[in-house]
Amino acid sequence: MRRTVRLIVAAVSAALILCWGVPSEAASLPAPVSCSGCWKPALNTSWQWQLSAVPSAPYLDVTMYDIDGFDATAGNVSQLHSTKSGRKVVCYISAGTYENWRPDAGDFPSSVLGSDVDGWAGERWLDVRQYTGTLGTVLKKRMDMCKTKGFDAVEFDNVDGYTNDSGFPLTANDQLKFNSWLANEAHNRGLSVGLKNDIDQLQSLQPYFDWALNEECWTYGECTTADTGYGYDKYVAAGKAVFNVEYTLATSKFCSKANAQNFNSLKKKLSLDATRTPCRGV
Repeated sequence: MRRTVRLIVAAVSAALILCWGVPSEAASLPAPVSCSGCWKPALNTSWQWQLSAVPSAPYLDVTMYDIDGFDATAGNVSQLHSTKSGRKVVCYISAGTYENWRPDAGDFPSSVLGSDVDGWAGERWLDVRQYTGTLGTVLKKRMDMCKTKGFDAVEFDNVDGYTNDSGFPLTANDQLKFNSWLANEAHNRGLSVGLKNDIDQLQSLQPYFDWALNEECWTYGECTTADTGYGYDKYVAAGKAVFNVEYTLATSKFCSKANAQNFNSLKKKLSLDATRTPCRGV
């Protein structure tokens, strides 16, 4: 839902990549769960990301809607499906933070609650190392909710807590284990899954995720391999769609570059309301 403060930057990314081989942390990860029936978005996929309120008719003529998993009902998802052939609907849930306004907030044990998320009232970082316990149970229930409501895919937010002041001594390997577990659990439910941000771990996590969603990589010079050592262009080369949003840049500053990389880029407000300016036609 937002770009959080990243404390680990290009030096860490370089440390993770060993001569274009597999980063050392990836050696301890489980095998990716395959999902032959999961949606694999085309590289050029029109989309809308709207979290401030559940979209209502008339809908945009886009192939993908990414909306809040809790706020949307099964009826909302069904209507989005029925009003455009082939449209897919993505279930937004936060996997790395606690949100005190969610109906399952009381299910989180105090032991997993960390520091406040800077700038976002009522939100706290989670100790993602505890995903094998109660935290994992809560998150699996959220994924079950997405499946029951008829969503096609899931977007896990805040999956880069190790680069933030979480209140826990999270490591890069802790994050990799958690993120790969999330992707595998989504695939176990037949849900397509997108990797949200976590730019420093793009290479290790690429085999687990079906697509990627990024906030402001053009603003911060983090979009391509030339920028970071392993960029979103590698996802495109692997046939995995990249969805990108910029909040402050003028479209003249990034759209031509995004189109050249075959990214699906939008200009949006930070509130993620219905307003959008696509770099492509739709």
